Amino acid sequence: MFNGIMYFYLLTHGLANDNQRMKTLSVSVIWIVVGCMACNPPANETATRPNIIYIMSDDHGYQAISAYGYGLNKTPNIDRIAQEGALFTRATVTNSLCAPSRAVLLTGKHSFVNGKVDNEQPFDWNQDNFAKLLQQAGYQTAMVGKIHMDGLPQGFDYSAVLPGQGHYYNPDFIINGEKRQLHGYVTDLTTDLALDWLDRRNPDQPFCLLYHQKAPHREWLPAERHYPEYTQMEFPEPPSLFDDFQGRGTAAKAAEMNILKDMNWAGDSKLRPDVLDELGLVSPMKWDKGAYNNNLGRMDSTQRKAWDAAYNPINDAFRRDFQQLSDSQLMRWRYQRYMQDYLGCIASIDDGVGRLLEYLEANGLAENTIVVYTSDQGFYLGEHGWFDKRFMYEESFRTPLLIRYPKEIKPGTKIDALVQNLDFAPTFLDYAGATIPTAMQGQSFRNLVAGRSNDWRDAVYYTYYEYPAIHMVKRHYGIRTDRYKLIHFYYDIDEWELYDLQEDPKEMQNVYDDPAYKEIRDMMHKRLATIRTQYGDSDENDQKYLKAYLKTGDQ
Repeated sequence: MFNGIMYFYLLTHGLANDNQRMKTLSVSVIWIVVGCMACNPPANETATRPNIIYIMSDDHGYQAISAYGYGLNKTPNIDRIAQEGALFTRATVTNSLCAPSRAVLLTGKHSFVNGKVDNEQPFDWNQDNFAKLLQQAGYQTAMVGKIHMDGLPQGFDYSAVLPGQGHYYNPDFIINGEKRQLHGYVTDLTTDLALDWLDRRNPDQPFCLLYHQKAPHREWLPAERHYPEYTQMEFPEPPSLFDDFQGRGTAAKAAEMNILKDMNWAGDSKLRPDVLDELGLVSPMKWDKGAYNNNLGRMDSTQRKAWDAAYNPINDAFRRDFQQLSDSQLMRWRYQRYMQDYLGCIASIDDGVGRLLEYLEANGLAENTIVVYTSDQGFYLGEHGWFDKRFMYEESFRTPLLIRYPKEIKPGTKIDALVQNLDFAPTFLDYAGATIPTAMQGQSFRNLVAGRSNDWRDAVYYTYYEYPAIHMVKRHYGIRTDRYKLIHFYYDIDEWELYDLQEDPKEMQNVYDDPAYKEIRDMMHKRLATIRTQYGDSDENDQKYLKAYLKTGDQ
């Protein structure tokens, strides 16, 4: 390129054919060209591309982040991301289930497009994902923690992932394809691996780290350091803890997510198998005692001793009081046990976020690193008497989302727009200056969160496929706008539900058949038909994935 520039310079000055003068001037021309190039470097070299750290926990309800104001627990380090950046109040998922949510994150496509509609269907790693595209754009990429999809993750220079759901104590990790057992607590180990990779990366390249925590997925085993505090805490009950589902349809009544009736006694409430046998308690799932023994069987003697010291007194007190407890008192006891362990797990996640933020500060990376905190979906924390997720109702459908990027996002920003996990892939590509494929169905929220634009979608679409299965949440799809939500439950029923989220934010009354909402109902049906066409969904898709699921068997 230099020779061409020099020849053009000499030609325009009538010197190209004068060898003597060309030799004399060549050094001068070199300095002219170099000087010009220094003044006008390529655009992609003038701006430092941001690093990206995407933190995703598993089943972390927004109600259990203190920045959202529900008063259940304190998460000062996660809150810091919102204080120094933005908090999204109505972020949602497209499919409230672990593996499908992760597939949507990676591909920027709905489940019925990327093929991972439930936890049973395989995920095709050969399809494009944003990590592959970031690699092509010059980013170093790593995935650490839970992904819950078979196969070696593609698009990552380094991966250290948990097989399946993983274990809380002394877990196995598949590190670049090689399985190894690590000693310690999974949340801390995941953080250790993430920070270790950051230490070993090439400092001359931008990076993208997916830092995925297993916690607080069922069954909830906190870290030893959090036993003393959390096993003694008492938490406020949600108003709908004893919901009788009057005003709702078949799907809510048929779901098996009730804390009293559908939780396991050993794995979930941490009652020892010998105590269950003594009291004649039988768990709804046959694998309960096996799961309990497997989880605790991974502990070494020191870990087990600490566990027994904290949980044996709980067992002793329950054995003593059980015969006097009414059903409502049992429900309250089980709710407290649930919250103690669930929120105890989240305390360790917050610890890890604190370590990460400190690392970024100490290594001069905070200013140019985008930090995202979210979950793979929401979770029921006793609302409607439930645990778990899956439904399009708000507690499951909504997910926490906090993001910090000092260069573009003002501290204390609040975003009410209907952002979805569908939007992460295009947003990250946008920040990286990479091309966003037209096949991606999400959109970048970069300008939205920076305050440069208010142009955003006014409705979001949802699908759920895994039925019949654990928790027995029926297949459904639906649309949510700023105020209304329309849901269609199908397969073994054909029922519609309509909710006015302004008048009924807790979704206690289905108004689909209310004559006062006829115009709204008709409008929402039209909106639903339009959005299904927009994303390429159909009844034919529903039938295709139903047949594929039934072939795998009811697992």
